[in-house]
Amino acid sequence: MSSPIEHSAQAPSADMLAVARRQRWQDMAFHRLTQAFSLLVLLALGGIIVSLFINAWPTFQKFGLRFLWYVEWDIVNEEFGAAMAIVGTVMSAGIAMLLAVPLAFGIALFLTETCPVWLRRPLGTAIELLAAVPSIIYGMFGLFVFAPVFADYVQVPLQKVLGGMPLIGWMFGGAVNGLGILAAGVILAFMVLPFIAAVMRDVFEITPAILRESAYGLGCTTWEVVRKVVLPYTQKGVIGGVMLGMGRALGETMAVTFVIGNANRMPSTLFSPGTSIASVLANEFGEAQDLHFNTLFSLGFLLFVITFVVLALAKLMIVRAERSKGA
Repeated sequence: MSSPIEHSAQAPSADMLAVARRQRWQDMAFHRLTQAFSLLVLLALGGIIVSLFINAWPTFQKFGLRFLWYVEWDIVNEEFGAAMAIVGTVMSAGIAMLLAVPLAFGIALFLTETCPVWLRRPLGTAIELLAAVPSIIYGMFGLFVFAPVFADYVQVPLQKVLGGMPLIGWMFGGAVNGLGILAAGVILAFMVLPFIAAVMRDVFEITPAILRESAYGLGCTTWEVVRKVVLPYTQKGVIGGVMLGMGRALGETMAVTFVIGNANRMPSTLFSPGTSIASVLANEFGEAQDLHFNTLFSLGFLLFVITFVVLALAKLMIVRAERSKGA
């Protein structure tokens, strides 16, 4: 038989059982609380989608799929089409990404690989401060400062040099006033550049130092280390940063409204004024009534769908890249 002392040492005391029960209840409460937070986000997202679709249904019911490629915006006769806004949104965001992604990659690469230590912190802080600038400030800068300079020193030379060339000359025609699709794309590039650069810099910094040192020890150059070590290790983060910038470029409102020209017509050149989904909503939502009101909701729903498709394609790219690594 075991002595009372040995039995008390082996059996848990009442205090220990109470502590275990309390910890179990705390874990359960924490799990349920975090689960509720996650479900709340899904509920809010679902509510947004449902409310947009319900308010947009009269427009979809009247125009059907023709609404996507119908080139008309007549408020008086209630004839609406989303083609002009969709094209303007995609073109301006595409131009912004073509300009911003290479620049952001170069900035992040410089900050993490070749930047002097004394310059790294102030330069990184400046990039983060640019990301915090409100969009309306970019819009005011674009309209009053950038547009005149862009017209005189970019649009005029481009039109003179490239306007008469075959195949691409038509892209640089039209009035030279500093506004239009190309100007909106450049301003959007200014806006999304700090976001993408900051994310890329952060993901480049998480690459283990031993991997870099091993590559340098084998005689790799800086570019080889980035291409064969850093980029494969941080691929998901890089794509995530690019998609973050794309999401802001697609949904940006005030900055685009200032410089895109706000013309409800299909853009024929890079210099021609146009419109975007976000700028249409900003300009017309306050005075919309009846079917016009429902049409603006349908544009919002389409913007949500476009953003979802872009994010889905990004996720597919990541999955395919991971599978190719495994193969």
